[in-house]
Amino acid sequence: MFVTFEGPEGSGKSSQIALLAPFLQEQGFSVITTREPGGTSIGDEIRACVHNVANTAMTPVAEMLLYSASRAQHVGELIRPSLAKGHIVLCDRFADSTIAYQGYGRGLDLTQLHQVTQIATGGLQPDITFLLDVDVEQGLARRTGGGLEMNRLDLETVQFHQRVRDGYHTLAASDPDQWVIVNAERPLPIIQDEIRTKLMERLKETAVRLHK
Repeated sequence: MFVTFEGPEGSGKSSQIALLAPFLQEQGFSVITTREPGGTSIGDEIRACVHNVANTAMTPVAEMLLYSASRAQHVGELIRPSLAKGHIVLCDRFADSTIAYQGYGRGLDLTQLHQVTQIATGGLQPDITFLLDVDVEQGLARRTGGGLEMNRLDLETVQFHQRVRDGYHTLAASDPDQWVIVNAERPLPIIQDEIRTKLMERLKETAVRLHK
């Protein structure tokens, strides 16, 4: 099963994945955790470039293509092979980030973005996506106050990040079977409990379908 985590900056995706992975392993599942951009050595090199705060001259189209290049390598080298071996893959961001950030945030053409994403992913889609939803200003405050490394996108305006958040909600509304919206402004353990419950329900549903 391919499980992705999306959300605005500071929504706590990596923290939730770090708690979820060992829980799933305790339930007997084999789990791979990964992130975008990155996930491979090539992807990590692209990540360093696209997130470098010094690269202020990077155009939105160049930014989108770099993310997509990292994703193509990620899918081909890590995600598809892991899924083929029966692992559960937990991914911190995937293609929906490009639609939210470069589409709704930057204003790039959504039709073209979906076409590029189709090429980069080879049509791979998550089985379930958790949208960790948080107020934009609260999320950014978590980033700056938590001593986390800041990247180029963290430094964008509040208005940009609000467009991204709104874009995520548009995506979630368009495919409620894929998306689960989680209020990420609550204490971390409560959020984790909700994620575990929802994911275990989906895993049981999948197992039932496979055995019919």
